[in-house]
Amino acid sequence: MSSAKKVALVTGITGQDGSYLAELLLEKGYEVHGVKRRASSFNTKRIDHLYQDLHEGHINFRLHYGDLTDSMNIIRIIQEVQPDEIYNLGAMSHVKVSFDSPEYVANVDGIGTLRILEAVRILGLEKKTRIYQASTSELYGGLPENKNEKGFYDENSPFYPRSPYGVAKIYGFWITKNYREAYNMFACNGVLFNHESPRRGETFVTRKITMATAAIALGKQDCLYLGNLNAQRDWGHAKDYVEAMWRILQQDKPEDYVLAMGVTTYVRDFVRLSFAEVGIELTFEGTEENEIAKVAKCNNPAYQLEIGKVVVRVDPKYYRPTEVDLLIGDPTKSKTKLGWEPKYDLQGLVQEMVAADIDLVKREKLLKESGYLVTNQFD
Repeated sequence: MSSAKKVALVTGITGQDGSYLAELLLEKGYEVHGVKRRASSFNTKRIDHLYQDLHEGHINFRLHYGDLTDSMNIIRIIQEVQPDEIYNLGAMSHVKVSFDSPEYVANVDGIGTLRILEAVRILGLEKKTRIYQASTSELYGGLPENKNEKGFYDENSPFYPRSPYGVAKIYGFWITKNYREAYNMFACNGVLFNHESPRRGETFVTRKITMATAAIALGKQDCLYLGNLNAQRDWGHAKDYVEAMWRILQQDKPEDYVLAMGVTTYVRDFVRLSFAEVGIELTFEGTEENEIAKVAKCNNPAYQLEIGKVVVRVDPKYYRPTEVDLLIGDPTKSKTKLGWEPKYDLQGLVQEMVAADIDLVKREKLLKESGYLVTNQFD
């Protein structure tokens, strides 16, 4: 093994971002170590294609059992791995669920970041190890008065988090900046706006929409229930965003960066785009919790839905106690300093997600019909 090979440690390796980042780092010749929480069932489907048997030679991808709530465990892993770069992507990242588990999200997303920084300091790795902290656009809270003169949120916009998730992440942001200044550590925040992919968790709104689009088109689901259709988000592709994460740690000077597309879209329009991918045109009627979407036209003979069928309804149980209505980021600094140029637009993202979920529903339908799958999520 070459002594020049960089070593990276990735928390949250089994998540959407972790899996794409691991692929990218392996392509660049890194030795990649991932932190995985212990579970009684396998939760590695996003990274199974990267797995290497430990009995093989030249292993570049390894997993370690760990948890961001366990300081001694984090210290042990970092001491063993001696990473050149740490990407802290591990988090409880579902905003709505954070209202139900506020203490847990504070422990993982907030104090978990401190545990990593302090472990690096205790082990004397301040000069060797560079740290990327996954921050979030939820820090801004969507307040219009906090946007810059161009109408975007950037690196200088004030924070006003509106959820336990956002509050926990704001601690992670500031403790990263504090350790950078106090101990001269190369520690950076990437303030990421919404980024999605076919690997996005199934309870997140974009994936929930594309999965329901596929299931409804194939007759496996009757209706999609959503919360605030008037929410606006700045959506990009996770593949693009993990490249920017890597670029942040390759700079000469540690700084914080906003990663965004600079385009905002209503949840309602994401639904339209998703159904359009299977040739179904929707018309929306009503307001707030009484809003519905009906099939206006079905242009694909493979998916025959009745005209006028209601396929989307609003369920107030999905509303957040405090809502963030609009998020849009200014990626100027990331594009100019990092040379970051996203390859995907929203249309391409939706197209890839819907195509993947159509394949998923078809596979599960075949498995069930063949007797290999007794129940599935679309029943």
